[in-house]
Amino acid sequence: MRILGIDPGYAIVGWGVVDYEKNKFHVVDYGAITTEAGTPFPERLNIIYEDMKYILQRTNPEAMSMEKLFFQNNAKTAIDVAQARGVLMLAARQCGVDVFEYTPLQVKQGVTGYGLAEKKQIQEMTKTILGLEKIPKPDDTADALAMAICHAHCNGVLSTPSTTGNGFGKRDAEALEMVDGIIRVGKRILKERKGI
Repeated sequence: MRILGIDPGYAIVGWGVVDYEKNKFHVVDYGAITTEAGTPFPERLNIIYEDMKYILQRTNPEAMSMEKLFFQNNAKTAIDVAQARGVLMLAARQCGVDVFEYTPLQVKQGVTGYGLAEKKQIQEMTKTILGLEKIPKPDDTADALAMAICHAHCNGVLSTPSTTGNGFGKRDAEALEMVDGIIRVGKRILKERKGI
């Protein structure tokens, strides 16, 4: 299976393509799409769209894996990132690639096996799993590769396929139940460590 992982943004879009066969990873390519500050926002979106279509056509992935958007304190930033995600998803659909979304907790669990892992731990595990000499830079690229690993390990079990609408199926319910269990265990471990 060939997977394109995406760390969405509008200044930097991290991307990484991996092949996953028989529980082994092979890095195909990775990098970042960048847009300059001061460029009109519609032009930034166009750059992201055109570059992503080129990457999709050149690497021919079977799936795109992307983190679900969570609203931050800065509503404008969240809206701008949402618009960038939209053009990324459009490019994928136009190339016939299904898009799968994962929560941050699911990514941590899928890459490190631990839902409370820190960003540095995820990056180190990404480097190790993919057999890289160092953590890819910028961080957005490392995060994108982690998204690809997450999808390979979860193989759609924990994901929400964006192409199927907002339906909530049995697999989604099972995945949420598993995630809830992971959260409960994590909270119990934290309490034990703090002596609560």
